[in-house]
Amino acid sequence: MTRSDLVTRLAERFGQLTQRDAEFAVKTILDTMSEALAKGHRIEIRGFGSFSINRRPPRMGRNPRSGEQVLIPEKLVPHFKPGKALREGVDKVDTVTHAEASADHSDQPQKD
Repeated sequence: MTRSDLVTRLAERFGQLTQRDAEFAVKTILDTMSEALAKGHRIEIRGFGSFSINRRPPRMGRNPRSGEQVLIPEKLVPHFKPGKALREGVDKVDTVTHAEASADHSDQPQKD
Protein backbone atom coordinates (compact mmCIF):
# COMPACT_ATOMS: atom_id res chain seq x y z
CA MET A 1 0.00 0.00 0.00
CA THR A 2 1.36 3.39 -0.95
CA ARG A 3 0.71 6.77 0.60
CA SER A 4 -1.77 7.66 -2.16
CA ASP A 5 -3.58 4.32 -1.62
CA LEU A 6 -3.90 5.21 2.06
CA VAL A 7 -5.31 8.64 1.20
CA THR A 8 -7.82 7.08 -1.22
CA ARG A 9 -8.96 4.44 1.31
CA LEU A 10 -9.37 7.10 4.01
CA ALA A 11 -11.45 9.33 1.72
CA GLU A 12 -13.62 6.34 0.67
CA ARG A 13 -14.16 5.17 4.24
CA PHE A 14 -15.15 8.60 5.55
CA GLY A 15 -17.51 10.17 3.02
CA GLN A 16 -17.40 13.58 4.72
CA LEU A 17 -13.67 13.86 3.92
CA THR A 18 -12.64 15.12 0.53
CA GLN A 19 -9.60 13.61 -1.16
CA ARG A 20 -7.73 16.81 -0.32
CA ASP A 21 -8.71 16.64 3.39
CA ALA A 22 -7.66 12.99 3.59
CA GLU A 23 -4.33 13.82 1.96
CA PHE A 24 -3.79 16.63 4.47
CA ALA A 25 -4.63 14.30 7.39
CA VAL A 26 -2.20 11.60 6.24
CA LYS A 27 0.54 14.17 5.57
CA THR A 28 0.04 15.76 9.00
CA ILE A 29 0.21 12.42 10.82
CA LEU A 30 3.33 11.25 8.98
CA ASP A 31 5.09 14.63 9.35
CA THR A 32 4.30 14.73 13.08
CA MET A 33 5.63 11.20 13.55
CA SER A 34 8.81 12.04 11.60
CA GLU A 35 9.40 15.18 13.68
CA ALA A 36 8.91 13.25 16.94
CA LEU A 37 11.41 10.58 15.89
CA ALA A 38 13.90 13.23 14.75
CA LYS A 39 13.71 14.73 18.26
CA GLY A 40 14.42 11.29 19.76
CA HIS A 41 10.91 10.62 21.03
CA ARG A 42 9.31 7.19 21.05
CA ILE A 43 5.90 6.73 19.40
CA GLU A 44 3.53 4.07 20.69
CA ILE A 45 0.24 3.24 18.99
CA ARG A 46 -1.56 0.66 21.14
CA GLY A 47 -2.58 -2.44 19.22
CA PHE A 48 -0.38 -1.46 16.27
CA GLY A 49 3.20 -1.03 17.43
CA SER A 50 5.91 1.37 18.47
CA PHE A 51 8.48 3.43 16.63
CA SER A 52 11.80 4.33 18.19
CA ILE A 53 15.33 5.32 17.23
CA ASN A 54 18.17 2.79 17.36
CA ARG A 55 21.83 3.79 17.45
CA ARG A 56 24.22 1.99 15.12
CA PRO A 57 27.71 2.40 16.55
CA PRO A 58 30.64 3.39 14.33
CA ARG A 59 32.43 0.46 12.69
CA MET A 60 35.09 -0.41 10.21
CA GLY A 61 33.89 -1.33 6.73
CA ARG A 62 35.62 -2.15 3.48
CA ASN A 63 35.47 -0.30 0.17
CA PRO A 64 34.36 -3.04 -2.26
CA ARG A 65 36.20 -1.47 -5.20
CA SER A 66 39.63 -0.84 -3.65
CA GLY A 67 39.47 -3.18 -0.65
CA GLU A 68 40.74 -0.49 1.73
CA GLN A 69 39.23 -0.14 5.19
CA VAL A 70 36.82 2.75 5.74
CA LEU A 71 35.40 4.11 9.00
CA ILE A 72 31.59 4.05 8.89
CA PRO A 73 30.28 6.71 11.28
CA GLU A 74 27.57 6.27 13.90
CA LYS A 75 23.99 6.37 12.61
CA LEU A 76 20.60 6.84 14.20
CA VAL A 77 17.99 4.74 12.40
CA PRO A 78 14.21 4.40 12.89
CA HIS A 79 12.98 1.07 14.24
CA PHE A 80 9.44 -0.36 14.26
CA LYS A 81 8.31 -3.03 16.70
CA PRO A 82 4.86 -4.45 15.90
CA GLY A 83 2.37 -4.77 18.74
CA LYS A 84 0.86 -8.05 19.85
CA ALA A 85 -2.49 -7.44 18.12
CA LEU A 86 -0.76 -6.65 14.81
CA ARG A 87 1.53 -9.70 15.03
CA GLU A 88 -1.40 -11.99 15.83
CA GLY A 89 -3.58 -10.44 13.11
CA VAL A 90 -0.91 -10.90 10.46
CA ASP A 91 -0.18 -14.44 11.62
CA LYS A 92 -3.90 -15.29 11.60
CA VAL A 93 -4.32 -14.02 8.03
CA ASP A 94 -1.19 -15.92 6.94
CA THR A 95 -2.41 -19.13 8.61
CA VAL A 96 -5.84 -18.85 6.93
CA THR A 97 -4.22 -18.18 3.54
CA HIS A 98 -1.96 -21.24 3.86
CA ALA A 99 -4.85 -23.41 5.04
CA GLU A 100 -6.98 -22.36 2.05
CA ALA A 101 -4.09 -23.01 -0.35
CA SER A 102 -3.53 -26.47 1.15
CA ALA A 103 -7.24 -27.29 0.91
CA ASP A 104 -7.28 -26.25 -2.77
CA HIS A 105 -4.41 -28.60 -3.55
CA SER A 106 -5.73 -31.54 -1.51
CA ASP A 107 -8.69 -31.96 -3.90
CA GLN A 108 -6.38 -32.60 -6.84
CA PRO A 109 -5.16 -36.16 -7.53
CA GLN A 110 -1.53 -36.91 -6.80
CA LYS A 111 0.81 -37.22 -9.77
CA ASP A 112 3.22 -40.18 -9.85
